[in-house]
Amino acid sequence: ELSEARPEGNLVRVIVRQIVILALALGFGSAFVAPRAPRLPTRFAAVEAPSKAAAAATDFDLKEYLETKRVAVEKALGESIVTTCPETETITESMRYSLMAGGKRIRPIMCIAACEMFGGTQEMAMATAVAIEMIHTMSLVHDDLPAMDDDSLRRGMPTNHVVFGEDIAILAGDALLSEAFEHTATHTPKDVPAERVVEVLRRLGKSVGPVGLAGGQVMDLQCEGKEGVTLDQLRWIHAHKTAALLQVSVTTGAILAGASEEDVRALDTYALDVGLAFQVADDILDVTASSEDLGKTAGKDEAVMKTTYPKLLGLEESKEEAKRLVDEAVKALEPYGDKAQALLGIADYIIARKN
Repeated sequence: ELSEARPEGNLVRVIVRQIVILALALGFGSAFVAPRAPRLPTRFAAVEAPSKAAAAATDFDLKEYLETKRVAVEKALGESIVTTCPETETITESMRYSLMAGGKRIRPIMCIAACEMFGGTQEMAMATAVAIEMIHTMSLVHDDLPAMDDDSLRRGMPTNHVVFGEDIAILAGDALLSEAFEHTATHTPKDVPAERVVEVLRRLGKSVGPVGLAGGQVMDLQCEGKEGVTLDQLRWIHAHKTAALLQVSVTTGAILAGASEEDVRALDTYALDVGLAFQVADDILDVTASSEDLGKTAGKDEAVMKTTYPKLLGLEESKEEAKRLVDEAVKALEPYGDKAQALLGIADYIIARKN
């Protein structure tokens, strides 16, 4: 294994790292890290029939919206982590390697969309949006480790621990999580009331804790290879492992804009349904898409005997479940009309994506 602390393992890691860095320096970086423009097919990839969200957002150019916001988020991410002294070069390089490895940036975009939905601005939400992507990236770095999913490919690139070693990858993930809170507290505009920022920080902390991402991941690991896992248990795993970060994305954006408690509850419901639909679509793609399309190892869930929606429900019923969840998400936002068009479009995109 590349992760073992052996001289030959260290040498392989150095070689892989230098190849990646050299490719980027020579201008081949787009082959590795250029983010793919969201593909919005007329026929859904994970789910083949359009949901109610499509009809609700027909006049809204989702592709243009996602790309415009992605560019803004990418710029903010690039400015968020820089080397401040020679001693931090290695960990900063590792953090940036995964943070800047492309991706759809759906979570930060949802944060901005929710803030704008209630009269806020992109500037108001950007620090929190960046923090959410840092937390998400931390979860990917740790998820890929040999002790967890043991994957060597992420977003079409060698995973962090393959390039930098397990020790640095673990610490880079820790640093991304810590930086998320510092970044939010430091860079949220000063005209946002302090009590809103404190509530955002509280929700960020909860989303990644024992009743959030970490708790969901633990139960997922415990259920791996286990017989008799129920649909309710699977939903609990993904309500916490997947949906929690989508919920905090939209609720924090709304809170920064001054949304009411009732508004925040509606967004919470929307994001829970979207998060579960996201995971159903992910499970479907794991058995129907290629590693090239996914940017990660396809068929990994079956290989490690994970409980998935297709395993419990079958492929066709899983597609129906994803559509049902998106329809429920749309219903939660019906009272907001056109103000919710970005989030409605994103709900449809969640199950239309190919990676």
